[in-house]
Amino acid sequence: MNTDWPWWAVAGLGAWHGLNPAMGWLFAVGLAFQRRSRRALFEALLPIALGHAVAIASVLALLLLLGVAIPLFWLQCGGAVALLAVGLWTIFRRRHPTWVGMKVGFWDLATWSWIMATAHGAGLMIVPVLLRPGVCGADNLFGTNRLLFSFWPAVGAEAVVIHTLSHLIVAGLIGWLVYDFIGLTILRRAWVNVDLLWSASLIVGGLFLIW
Repeated sequence: MNTDWPWWAVAGLGAWHGLNPAMGWLFAVGLAFQRRSRRALFEALLPIALGHAVAIASVLALLLLLGVAIPLFWLQCGGAVALLAVGLWTIFRRRHPTWVGMKVGFWDLATWSWIMATAHGAGLMIVPVLLRPGVCGADNLFGTNRLLFSFWPAVGAEAVVIHTLSHLIVAGLIGWLVYDFIGLTILRRAWVNVDLLWSASLIVGGLFLIW
């Protein structure tokens, strides 16, 4: 990556994921209120961040494997279709996975976070950054990705770490503010439809990748 914008984009997406209550901070706040402990809030955020990181790394690993044999043009097309499909699906399907209760352990939280991030297409959001839109034109339709993907394991690991730290910092900050100062009551009175914004983000990412 010869510029800083992909790193800022990865960090920004991590912050956006941390801002989304479905990505963990709301669940962590609920546990903290139940246990009457601020410590429980931050302890819950660690496995949540781990599960989120695994979801992101899974998408990156899949792209790495597919990139060995599939030309970048088709990866971009497939990524765009996946982003648009998941974005539209999340618009019309509002239910969230809710298989865990409030009595959960470290690995329960990590698994729940991985499922939530995967089901909501969190990993797909980084696809436009990873595939670097515009680097290949029509003349590369049947080209190879060998040079593009040769350095990905190291760069990809850094991207996952940056994204996860950004997600953890923002989720922790919001969770702390809600637990110590705001409370859950105000969230019922003044609430932004984050689900709709999330779906729009996926669709915009797909359109950006096509463009």
